[in-house]
Amino acid sequence: MALNPFFLQGSQSEQRLIQELINEQLTIYGVEIIYLPRKIVNQDTILNEIESSKFDDNFAIEAYVNTYEGYGGAGDIMTKFGMSLKDDLTVTISKERFEDFISPFLGDLDRNNDDEINVISRPREGDLIYFPLGRRIFEVKFVEHEQPFYQLGKNYVYQLKCELFELSDEIGGWDQLNTTEEIDSVLEDQGYITSIVMTGTGTTAEAIAHTGTGYIRQIFLNDDGNGYTSTPVVSISNSPNGSPIANATAVAITTTSGNIRSIKEILLTNAGFGYTETPTISIAGGGGTGAIATCSIETTEFGIIRFDVSGSGYPIPPVVAIGTPTGPGAAATSIVGSGGTITGFNLSTGGKFYGISPNVTIDGPTSRVGVVNTLMPTNSEGTLTLPYGSGYSNGIFETSGGTGTGLKVEVEVNTGTTIIGEIPTIVYGGYGYSTNDVVQILGGNNNAYIKVTAVTTGIGSTATADSILTNGVVTGFTITNPGSGYTMAPTVSISDTAGDKDYSSSGLTTAIVRANVSAENKVTSIHIINSGLGYASAPSVTIADPPTGIGTFTFNELVTGSISGAKARVKTWNKTNKILKVGTTNGTFVPGDVIVGSASSARYSVDIVQSAEFADKYDKGDEIETLADTFLDFTETNPFGTY
Repeated sequence: MALNPFFLQGSQSEQRLIQELINEQLTIYGVEIIYLPRKIVNQDTILNEIESSKFDDNFAIEAYVNTYEGYGGAGDIMTKFGMSLKDDLTVTISKERFEDFISPFLGDLDRNNDDEINVISRPREGDLIYFPLGRRIFEVKFVEHEQPFYQLGKNYVYQLKCELFELSDEIGGWDQLNTTEEIDSVLEDQGYITSIVMTGTGTTAEAIAHTGTGYIRQIFLNDDGNGYTSTPVVSISNSPNGSPIANATAVAITTTSGNIRSIKEILLTNAGFGYTETPTISIAGGGGTGAIATCSIETTEFGIIRFDVSGSGYPIPPVVAIGTPTGPGAAATSIVGSGGTITGFNLSTGGKFYGISPNVTIDGPTSRVGVVNTLMPTNSEGTLTLPYGSGYSNGIFETSGGTGTGLKVEVEVNTGTTIIGEIPTIVYGGYGYSTNDVVQILGGNNNAYIKVTAVTTGIGSTATADSILTNGVVTGFTITNPGSGYTMAPTVSISDTAGDKDYSSSGLTTAIVRANVSAENKVTSIHIINSGLGYASAPSVTIADPPTGIGTFTFNELVTGSISGAKARVKTWNKTNKILKVGTTNGTFVPGDVIVGSASSARYSVDIVQSAEFADKYDKGDEIETLADTFLDFTETNPFGTY
């Protein structure tokens, strides 16, 4: 039969009355919950899987707890890995309240941000519910919108069927939670947490290099051996010097490839000194066999033999810069001729290790001397006549007269005659001359005279020379400018080997070393890979500064590692103990990483990654495994029997 015509059966006024009664009941008998909408950050465009999301907004709404006798689901159960919580929660919320007080804000958030919010008109599966009575967070698994079923032709409520939210190690999951302090603190120490010990401040390491002769230049690993279970001991035969510090020492560095552990390299901790013959190297212990090593020695030249080091605050070995070796330079004295010029050199030592000809510098005259600058032909009375004189030929002639000495000139005679036809040219300006001195050009029958009309009264010209090399040793010089005005032999300076533009071909070798740090972050030693060659004196040793920590990390800010590029969000930061806990790491932080906070700009260096695991206060899996290891032995047989 037809519906009763005396009732409206779903008029707007009846529907409105029902909705208002439901809203009032929810405010009386319900509880206030916090609705956390999920924002999609990244989504796979092929499989439509959500790769990362975040929860950074929250909305309070009243709800009726359908499971009034307590949480539904399987409850708290014991598993072989510890306690597991399987609680469910079903709550009812007003459809009108959600559409009027939450949906409009979701629409604004979706329009104003790049993050995507799917379906803003109703609650969505995947959103979270914070239940304040139990301080728990539930995930919406299903939204029922047709129960009760169309009373008076309309639905008035949503039933949210939720399960206890279980953390995972998904990138951008719980680490993106940023709502209120009460909600954020619920899972502050849960989820995938990496605990990192940071370093603060330290002292810059300093090192003093010691040099010597008769040292081990380098160790060569001829066979890396195999089967080592621990680091073997390296022994080097004693130096004939007799001093304990003269004996070379070395350590082995092992490496593992698959199930095979072998020796990677052998490094010197002391290159020793006083060796006249190549020492023997023996490798013993460590459970392995087959490793063989030899070495080369240097008996005549100097190299680095050991270091004295100090310094703290280094999470990883710092970079060590060793000064370039400086070979012994050449030395020589100059020879001054009668004309006040440099005529040669006496080589006292040729030096060593020159790759190219060194620079040679000769000091200028040390006193104020009169060097002839300009000449004027004249006769004995001082009157100019040209041409003049006789009995000359083209060439260089000495002079006589005046207050100075050493002036030499070059003359040019007229064609077919012995008469000087041009003003002579100065070859050597000599020294000690005064203005208007008249000197005679020697060598002709009818001697000609020159009037010195201008002289210099300052320091004369300097002279330079190119060196001649044989096997890296200076053997001679080529004079390129003899200078003038020298009254005594000037000082000759020859650049040492390090002053050359190129000494790579000379045989000099810069030492190669590697610093080592202890568990206390102190630089304990410097291992020598190659002792170098040609250190006439101890070189400078520069060790990089330790990292300096500054600032305070803030909760949930994004931090990034400088070396690894790993990214994570801050859970907690203990500035006293320098322990940083981060959640949901994208990548793996490594020692030496400088972790920088995006919001706080705090920066500290990673000492060690203390732990990286999924933290659950009810998970006892690690404790069970540790305890089982004390009485279950799988190394030889299956303790549970065979089948």
